[in-house]
Amino acid sequence: MPSVSTLTLNPTIDVAYEVGQVYHTRKMRTEAEFYSPGGGGINVARVFVRLGGNARSYYASGGATGPALDGLLDLHQLVRNRIPIQGHTRVSSAVLERETGKEYRFVPQGPSFTSAEWQACLEQLAQAKGDFLVASGSLPPGVPEDFYGRVATIMATRGIPMVLDSSGPGLKGGLAEGGLFLIKPSIGELRQFVGEDLAAIEDVSEAAMAIVRAGQSRYVAVTMGHEGALLATPDGAQILPALEVDAKSAVGAGDSFLAAMVFALSCSWSITDAFRFGVAAGAAAVLNPGHDLAQAEEIRRLYPQVPQPA
Repeated sequence: MPSVSTLTLNPTIDVAYEVGQVYHTRKMRTEAEFYSPGGGGINVARVFVRLGGNARSYYASGGATGPALDGLLDLHQLVRNRIPIQGHTRVSSAVLERETGKEYRFVPQGPSFTSAEWQACLEQLAQAKGDFLVASGSLPPGVPEDFYGRVATIMATRGIPMVLDSSGPGLKGGLAEGGLFLIKPSIGELRQFVGEDLAAIEDVSEAAMAIVRAGQSRYVAVTMGHEGALLATPDGAQILPALEVDAKSAVGAGDSFLAAMVFALSCSWSITDAFRFGVAAGAAAVLNPGHDLAQAEEIRRLYPQVPQPA
């Protein structure tokens, strides 16, 4: 059975609400409250399990909100390895304004880590197992910029391919070590990494291929929202358009994309078909409001609609 370990240094309790209209100052009564465990690696684990795989979630949590996150993970029946920290686990909010269809997202920075806390994360990861290790999410304050590079070194000694989905210092530090199997930046994260606008698809392709040619990551999957996705491989770049669906929320689309792609790779699919499966999952995720992520039946329904890449 396909299996992964996931790492979420900066998890979140995701809260979704709906209101008729957003006003300043006034108290707004919400409807359709939805609470779920979140953060990149946890979201990947949720979708991976829905697809029929096994996932073990390594995550840090603490403070008054930590037990609430632990309980939400148990409700989702996820196998978990909690790394205790002193800081409060963050709470993120997404508010859907029904009148306009606009979604407002509020995401705290997250708690600061002590040196002992992030080193405890590395110690636990030394026991990780699975077809892949998926490290996803931002680096919390106090965690060194080369942290994901250190994780990559540990995974290399264990023979476990590492997948990284991060931004800013986290992405830069992970790529500096090199030898990653797959990274999945959004177009905005790739622009930040290279420091260029990447206005044309050719520019995006060249930036992604440069990472592959440098040996920093074997594959680079760039998600570009309604403009589709691009996959850079040692054999060149592939481009897929986004599927046209009735989007209700953009929350979790990238995590769903990555989970499906890694699941397919764990099932020994080709990199191209895994890329197509990821695009189907990204489309499936936006069909759902709030933080519900992609459902397995929707991913499999949409997959045949994804064309072969250009």
